[in-house]
Amino acid sequence: MKSENKYIGDEAFEKMLAHYKCVTPLDVVKMRFLGAICSPNMELRPTDVISSFWPQGQEPRLQTKDEADLFFKFFMGLWDELFEQVRENKVKLPFVKRDEANLKDFCICRYNEVEWGFVEGFWGGKQDLKLANYLAEVIDSLSDLAGVYNTLQNQVDKNFNSAELIKTLEHTDKMVEKSISFIIENSVLPRIENIHRVVN
Repeated sequence: MKSENKYIGDEAFEKMLAHYKCVTPLDVVKMRFLGAICSPNMELRPTDVISSFWPQGQEPRLQTKDEADLFFKFFMGLWDELFEQVRENKVKLPFVKRDEANLKDFCICRYNEVEWGFVEGFWGGKQDLKLANYLAEVIDSLSDLAGVYNTLQNQVDKNFNSAELIKTLEHTDKMVEKSISFIIENSVLPRIENIHRVVN
């Protein structure tokens, strides 16, 4: 079933986030949505995830019903686009330029995308979520992989061999994508038809 909510594109979406003074970068927004879509917490609603992009009590004040409708329509356009990536099991980490000049920024971005994006979205604010053992292990391994980016960030400061660093980052990216693909294949796709999350 085709979504009636069309994604407005990265550039327009980033402008909307800036307009509403959202402190969460778009790539982390995307990864948190992906984590939430993959979450076995069926009580998790898109609105819960959306409000998590602002510090508590600083969510935007939507003045009219039309503004609120448009606001959530834009977010659900992104949600539905990412849902299709999950359905097709084609989730890839957001593209971030990786060269010697920006390795530290790359590591920080990746840590935020994996830990504060996907893992945070997966738990959906419920740390006592009952998980099958294999699923708990994969989610723990994703947090460990996020930690690798943190460690590598410190190596950049120590003038570590950048070619080796880039190779390790590429390998870590592949491991993250394989882990997410495993979660989708074994936990999400078997129940994909029952995942009907709406705004309210």
